Amino acid sequence: MASARNWLGALGLAAATAFGLGVSHVTVPVAQAQDTIKVGILHSLSGTMAISETTLKDVMLMLIDEQNKKGGLLGKKLEAVVVDPASNWPLFAEKARELISQDHVAAVFGCWTSVSRKSVLPVFEELNNILFYPVQYEGEESSKNVFYTGAAPNQQAIPAVDYLMEQEGVKRWVLAGTDYVYPRTTNKILEAYLKTKGVAPEDIMINYTPFGHSDWQTIVADIKKFGSAGKKTAVVSTINGDANVPFYKELGNQGIKATDIPVVAFSVGEEELAGLDTRPLLGHLAAWNYFMSIDTPENKAFIDKWHAFTKNPKRTTNDPMEAHYIGFNMWIKGVEKAGTTDPSKVIPAMIGVSVPNLSGGFSAMMPNHHITKPVLIGEVQADGQFNIVSQTPGLIVAQEWSPYLEGSRDLIADWRSPMLCGNFNVKTGKCGGASK
Repeated sequence: MASARNWLGALGLAAATAFGLGVSHVTVPVAQAQDTIKVGILHSLSGTMAISETTLKDVMLMLIDEQNKKGGLLGKKLEAVVVDPASNWPLFAEKARELISQDHVAAVFGCWTSVSRKSVLPVFEELNNILFYPVQYEGEESSKNVFYTGAAPNQQAIPAVDYLMEQEGVKRWVLAGTDYVYPRTTNKILEAYLKTKGVAPEDIMINYTPFGHSDWQTIVADIKKFGSAGKKTAVVSTINGDANVPFYKELGNQGIKATDIPVVAFSVGEEELAGLDTRPLLGHLAAWNYFMSIDTPENKAFIDKWHAFTKNPKRTTNDPMEAHYIGFNMWIKGVEKAGTTDPSKVIPAMIGVSVPNLSGGFSAMMPNHHITKPVLIGEVQADGQFNIVSQTPGLIVAQEWSPYLEGSRDLIADWRSPMLCGNFNVKTGKCGGASK
């Protein structure tokens, strides 16, 4: 990731030193503390998730810089407070507590994995602060203190499976994921969904590997064998972080082409492909709500600003970056609407806020604290970009609770008064808990 941080020299020695992977906490000075509104950035800059999260720290710095050039917020400059939880899930909670209790940030933008989000969730609820979470996740949650700007399963996973069924004629399914809550819960939902579509249990293969897994030879051989039964087979991948690099390399080593066994990934975007030889991966798929290749004036302007800010015309953009772009602009509007950065006032003000996305439309914050999103399927190209092969005609409203799981299908979230509940049971008419 060194090349991805060459632009830091322009920020001055102190900031550049602080952004090094060995530094865990730094306030990026833009003005005297009493004249600023502090914004927390909670992303792994080291460890297995740095391959994905470092860019999200960078785009937050760009967005804050842009807002300051517009005059800041409520007459004050914004000040970024960057911490490195180092892909260490308990450390996320510790760093979140520091950001809120010691640095007094007004809001935090951060986390990638669901286990990191689950780690910090009690902290945000206890201290009544705000987390903007920018990555696709498994659903089954709605907290008063979290705004979910990534996709719920019905905004990514379910449409991806539908595409493979309808367009590729897939009959056999490999659900391959990293061993933690997001892949396990998503695959539980997908397994139930596939069965409602008539897929037999023997036509579903499920596999989990640890974070950072590197030896894929046996697993890929098993996938190849599973796909040789005479039925069209696909891999639905919830593999996260740097384990994707050896996984895709092994697919190429064993000659698995997209025409034989297509892979659709939920956590592989332009940033992850930047470190790979994409030639063996041509035609494999990813399902996201944004691709860098989207041809809109809004996206072109965003990419131009990104390249100018990073001083690197080769830097890619990706889906979670757009989620931070949307979430940050929503927070700005929410604060302006509330007239204060006080989370107690900003949280209710956020519902109904609508801002432009980068695909040419507007995303709105719904009462369940999730946003509306388009769903796109893209094919890997030789240059590491995606050719968009499918896009929903409109925006999809997130289902925070899955209709395919027994314990979830009767639940909804609505953070408006008087309901103020993240898991209201429509059959019993009762809230199952204060938040989730």
